[in-house]
Amino acid sequence: MKKQLQKGFTLIELMIVVAIIGILASIALPAYQDYIARSQSAESVVLLKGAKTDIEAVVSADTSAFPASLTALTDLGTKAAGSYGSITAAAASGTDGAGTVTYTFGTTVNANIKGKTVIYARDAAGSWRCGGGDIASKYAPKGCTAS
Repeated sequence: MKKQLQKGFTLIELMIVVAIIGILASIALPAYQDYIARSQSAESVVLLKGAKTDIEAVVSADTSAFPASLTALTDLGTKAAGSYGSITAAAASGTDGAGTVTYTFGTTVNANIKGKTVIYARDAAGSWRCGGGDIASKYAPKGCTAS
């Protein structure tokens, strides 16, 4: 009688492999969505730092010149719109060069950051702080704190 050599995989072995892949996918997909949200939130820093540069150029010439509106900010040459959202507000806080610039995420982003905001604030001494928006801390751009 000839011995028959086993060739290939049994059905049970294949089902175990499929189950393991399913478990790994169920863990990996939520983590991947978090990475996507964090990478999309990084755009807010790019636009807000561009606004910061334009504002500093004006404020250094005249300490009361913080833009009082989004129109005043875009008149300085600031790019307000990005791929995932846009700068939606600029407001002066008095006449000492203090104020805030707000970035709001649009509708074509990860569901975790859709409609959320990131705020850059300048105090009268010229220090900038990123924070105060309503984005969750795990999705906030690096260097920003959530409120």
